[in-house]
Parts: sequence; C-alpha cells; structure tokens
Amino acid sequence: MFELLTIVALAIFSFVTTLFVVSLIIKRNDIADIAWGPGIGIVAVMSYVYGNGSALSLLITGIIVVWALRLGVHISMRNRGKREDPRYAAWREEWGRWVVLRSYLQVYLLQGSLMIVVGYPAVHAAVFGGAVPALAYLGVAVWLVGFVFETVGDYQLLRFIKNPENKGRIMRYGLWKYTRHPNYFGEVTQWWGVFVMVVAAPYGFVAIISALTITFLILKVSGIPMLEKQFDDNPEFQEYKKHTSAFFPALPKPAQSHDDVA
Repeated sequence: MFELLTIVALAIFSFVTTLFVVSLIIKRNDIADIAWGPGIGIVAVMSYVYGNGSALSLLITGIIVVWALRLGVHISMRNRGKREDPRYAAWREEWGRWVVLRSYLQVYLLQGSLMIVVGYPAVHAAVFGGAVPALAYLGVAVWLVGFVFETVGDYQLLRFIKNPENKGRIMRYGLWKYTRHPNYFGEVTQWWGVFVMVVAAPYGFVAIISALTITFLILKVSGIPMLEKQFDDNPEFQEYKKHTSAFFPALPKPAQSHDDVA
C-alpha cells in the first residue's frame, strides 16, 4: 500500500506542479478546475498499472476515467473564451505579492492532496481488490444515477447559459426544478457509488474517506456555499431558493398564498 501511494503521490505532485507552471504562463489559476477530474483519473490509472490488476481495480479505474474525462471536457468547454473565474481573480487580488506562493500551496498542492484522498478507492482496489463482488453491481447502479444527474444537469445549464435571452436569469428548469444543484448531487452520488463498489474488499470501509471528503467539500466548503453566496443579492435566486431543494431532488414547494402568510 505504502509503495503504491508513494507512486501515486509522485505522479500527482508532478501533475499539479506542471499545472502551476502553466498557470504562471497563462496568468490564470482556474485551470485547476479543469484538471480536477483528470487528476483523479491519473490516481486511478496509476493505481491500476502499478497495482494488482484485479477485476475490481479495472472496474473502478474505468468508472473513474469516464467520470474524469467527461468532467474535464465539460469544464474546459464552459471556461472557453471567458476571463479567469471570479473566485481565483479575487484571490489573486487578495494575496497580492504572495500570490505565486499561495497559489502553489493553496490551489495546486492542496488540490493535489485532495485528488489522492478522493481517488483513494482506486488505490484500495488496486491493493486489496480481487474479483468483482456482487455488492459492486449495486455500486455501479448508484454511480449511474449520479452520472446521469451530473451529466444532464451540466448539459441543461450549459444550454441555458448559452441562450442570450437568459442573461441575468436563474436556471430553474429540467433537473434544476427539483434541486438547485443537480450536478453536485450527481457528483456526490457517484463517489458514494464508488465506495459501495469497493466496500466488500478487505478493509474496504477505509475507502469511505473519499465519499465523506467530496460530500463535505460540496455541501460545506467549495461547492454549494461558495456558489450560492454569489446570489445573496439576487431576488430571483432567493425566490427559487424558497421553493427548491438545495441538494436532494424533491418536488418544488408550492408558493405560499397571501392567506397562508397571514
């Protein structure tokens, strides 16, 4: 396990350091978002190549690579032709003369560490995995639900944003009618599915660190809170927020009548 984790860590260190150098050249740190999925894909591929080559390891590697490629392409297309993401631009201003060092530490090295943590199920399967257990098929089913939510949600939002008539408006159609963040729900669901795939392996419960980490990040740190903060002063979003579930899909809450309020 230690030897494989060392190989994976060195690969990710090289990957994020190269990204950092590229970011200095193009003067934008939001390439870290594009690299998030592919970085975890590297964790999975390196684990399979240098691991036990088991059927379970192959399954989890394939699942993660599909997720990683789709997400990387989606974010790349979403950012094409735009200025640096406002979050990174704000940090650039805030960090001032320390921007280079803090970018390397707080964006690239931190994200690289999280790539290893979130991608850990692939490492675990590459060390302890064997034949694909029956429970893994349930995990695949859970993962597919998440993949559909994330893929369809991203596609619907991308089409909405590209329509000039929707400029300044809030997306609240399709899957977005049932949850304010179908893509985030899908992301988290996929990683719980991956955990179910590996939990039957020896010491598989340890892999829960992946699902717990991505759930915490999206629900409490860099996902929903950071995104919704941008809409604190948007009346349409605040109205949308009253009637639509933040995370788990649910039927929209009916609008209150004046009699109900009274």
